[in-house]
Formats: sequence, C-alpha cells, structure tokens
Amino acid sequence: MIFKYVGYDSHGKRVKARIEANDENEAKRKLKSKGIIYESITESSESFLNKISFKRSHKLSSKHLAQFSKNLAIYLRSGIPIVNVIKLAKSQYEDDPVMADFLNSLETSMNEGNSFYAALDSQHIISLPSFYKQSIKVAEESGALSEVLFEMARFVEEQDKVAGQVKQALIYPMVIVVISIFMVAFMLTTVVPKITSMFDQLKQELPTVTKIVIGAGDFLGAYWLHILITLGVVVFLFGYFMKKSPKFKYGVHSFMLRTPLFGKIIRTFELARFSYITSVLSRSGVTFVHAVKLASNILDNDVMREEFESASRDVVEGKKFSSSLAKHGKHVDKSFIQAIALGEETSEVALVMENLADLYFSENQNKINVLLSLMEPMLILFVGATIGFIVIAMLLPIFSMNMASM
Repeated sequence: MIFKYVGYDSHGKRVKARIEANDENEAKRKLKSKGIIYESITESSESFLNKISFKRSHKLSSKHLAQFSKNLAIYLRSGIPIVNVIKLAKSQYEDDPVMADFLNSLETSMNEGNSFYAALDSQHIISLPSFYKQSIKVAEESGALSEVLFEMARFVEEQDKVAGQVKQALIYPMVIVVISIFMVAFMLTTVVPKITSMFDQLKQELPTVTKIVIGAGDFLGAYWLHILITLGVVVFLFGYFMKKSPKFKYGVHSFMLRTPLFGKIIRTFELARFSYITSVLSRSGVTFVHAVKLASNILDNDVMREEFESASRDVVEGKKFSSSLAKHGKHVDKSFIQAIALGEETSEVALVMENLADLYFSENQNKINVLLSLMEPMLILFVGATIGFIVIAMLLPIFSMNMASM
C-alpha cells in the first residue's frame, strides 16, 4: 500500500511525499525511523485502485531496468555505499512517481538494516524478474554488486534488442493475418449468402465443396458472437491455468519443447540464458556450484528448469556438472554438455560458458530470422489458398449450369 504524508524532516524542512507500507501503523513507524515528524498520513488513491483492479505492481520496461542498473553500477564503482546510491538515484526520477515510490521503499527498507536484495524482494511497487533479484542476492554475498549490475544491464538490453527485432519482423505477418481474417469473414458472411440465394432459386444440387463453404458462412453469420466469447473464455482459462496449475504449465512447456522449430528455439534460448548468467556470476567471484544452482532457477521453461535443478543438486553433492547434466538433461544438446566437460577439465568454466552464451544467442537469432522469413510466404500462400477455395466453391455450380445448358 502507498501512503501520502506531510510533515517535517530532521532538518526542519517541510516534506510532502509517499511511502510504501502494509498498513498505516507501519507507515508511521517507517517515518519515525527516518526522523520525519508527520502532520497527516492518508492512503493513496493508487493503492485503492490497485485493490479494485487486483493489480499488485507495475512492470519496469527492459530499457528502463537496464538504465537503472547501469546508473547504480556507476555510482557503486565510485565507492559510494548502496544506501547513498539509492538516495542519489532518487534525484533522477523526481518526475516519475512510480520510480520515486520504488526508490523511497528501497531506502526505507535498507535504513532499517535490510540488504539491497531484501529491499528489492519485499517491495511491491515494481515487479522485477526473478533472475534479476537472485543475481543481486548472490552479488551482494560475493561483494561483486557493481559488476553484476553492469552485466545485468547488458543482458537485459540484449534481450530487449532481440525482442524488439522479433516484434518488428512480426508486424507484416500479423497485418496479413488480420486482413485475411476480415476478408474471409466478409466473403463468408456477405458475398457467399448473396450467391447462395441465387442457387436456392435454381433448385440445383450443389457440389459438396460448395455446401461446406455455404455451411461455414451460415454458421459464422449466426454464431460469430458465440465464437468470440468462446475464444475469449479459452484464452482466459489458458492464462489462468498457466498461472495457477503447475502441472498444466509443465505439460504446455513439455509440448512446446516437442514442436519441430519452436522447440529448438526455446531450448537454444534457455541454454544461452543459463550460460550467460553462469559466466557472469563465475567471473564475479561466485563459486561454480552456487552459480549453477542460481542460474538453474532463472530458466523460464519448467521442464528444462527441472532438469538443470536436478543436475545442480548433484553438483552440490560433489559430482561433475557435465555428467549430472548428461544424466538429467533430456532436452540439452550433447555439444553443450561436452563443452562444459571440457571447461571442467581445464578449469575454464566461466570462459566456456561465456563462449557458449555468445554461440547460442547468435544461433538462436539465425533460427528466428529463418522462421520469420518463412512465415511471410507461408501466410500469403495460406491466405491465397483459402480465398481461392471459397471462390472455386462458388464457381463450381455456375460451371455445372453452363455445362448442362450446352
């Protein structure tokens, strides 16, 4: 919850700002710990709206998260303590109320003796990726916070760049899909019924293909609203079960890995992400055992995360990661396992992981480019075939009449 307050700070200066707390009493305790004498405390209307909309927190864009991380890293490299870094960062976000509340919450939490990670994890103003917070946790423990923040900024920027390229490349195919849907719907609901009325007057037996198209047009015209509602319900239920049912989510992720092209892209991306985070943590002074355990938790695909977590547990018990991954990693490339084994033999795991990350990111980019380049002609072909099928179905009875009259 966000509370607005008006009062005076320890220097006697009148202040008017906002603070995050679970209730009003906690807000008062936090203000007292900051040396602020308050005149009034009221719950922000934003908190009330969040309750109604069930919205828990805002999401920081990749671009802003990368910039925020980079700014913190620069201050930290100057030898400034993290609490003072947060205070300095606040001056850059005075015009952004969400970021101002976020930084105020971090400052208050750390002034109470919590670590930077604990402050990030306990606040509910901005939703941060799990791998980001976990990386911060390990970085604080190893004393490499500035280095990890720089690497996280670079990683987030690269991911945002790839996502932007994919979105840009998908614009044209999506336009084709939308236009084709409207064209087919228009033909089935408007053009086909007009031609059908002519066939009814002639009382001629229609070909099976024509009957199918006419039936599809009648069904779409009569039940289009029901179809839209059904699709909406299906999408809602799918999203609900993906969030609430681990078994359902695991099954979907398993199916995605088995798809011919998308499965390979998903596997490659997850291997690249794991390699990158492991290399960053290893180069920052984190032990390989700890780095592997942490990197396993950041994978998005539940199936692959389970395989890597099983392998990381074996590493904690003293086994080699490559041999454990060969045992549990059913969806892991053999070349990936062999590269890790080579790194373990030469004690250059961090370097091998860094090279693997570059290799897999590059490979995945090529696969995505190939997929997108194939989608465009395939969609055009599909749209043309669909419209051609409808046209031929409508022309067949006309041809039959002409042949009969000759």
